Amino acid sequence: MEVNMSPEEVILEIKQLSVNGENLSKKSVKKAYPQLMRSALHYYPDWDSAIEKSITG
Repeated sequence: MEVNMSPEEVILEIKQLSVNGENLSKKSVKKAYPQLMRSALHYYPDWDSAIEKSITG
């Protein structure tokens, strides 16, 4: 699995999508931002954990 984003970049990208009002469901992000999803799942146990990290810092 190729990962081009750092953990910090993953969190910043999730925060930006949230600010922009994007749908943060796993299905939507996987389709629209596959690299983000691959990177998030590389660093975090699941998509929900990555979202939680982006909220709590």
